[in-house]
Amino acid sequence: METTRHFTATVYLVHDGATALHEHPKLGIRLPPGGHVDRDELPHETALREAREETGLTPTLLTDHADIASETARTIPRPRHLMLADVNRFGDRVGHQHIDHVFFATVDSRAIDPAEDEEPAAAWDWYTPDDLRGVDVDSDVRALGIEAVEAAAARFG
Repeated sequence: METTRHFTATVYLVHDGATALHEHPKLGIRLPPGGHVDRDELPHETALREAREETGLTPTLLTDHADIASETARTIPRPRHLMLADVNRFGDRVGHQHIDHVFFATVDSRAIDPAEDEEPAAAWDWYTPDDLRGVDVDSDVRALGIEAVEAAAARFG
């Protein structure tokens, strides 16, 4: 069996000490906004697009590197983490994986207003680090959500 791999991007949105997660309709788990990288996109562009479509919010990426540019090259925002996620497993074999570029961002509001074809606002909730420690979420979502909130707090106090 050959494993199919797709590039994806995820963004943990942070506002006032909490991050937004929704119940993914196909996977049945809580996740931040994200999706597949389109052919004409860079991973950070995917993260920003998916956040806008899924939440209606406009994120500002938290970056931890200097911008360097010349006439022929420029820095692009790098993810905070690069994760390999098994999407479909068949016993000990993996059929489908996502190579996920995980970004952190801040938003100016918690007012979720998804695009028409996205999950409704009621599917979303905001989680503080304490909430994440006490709710049933995958351990990677918990760790990354807490790290995102802490990164935003460190950046903005």
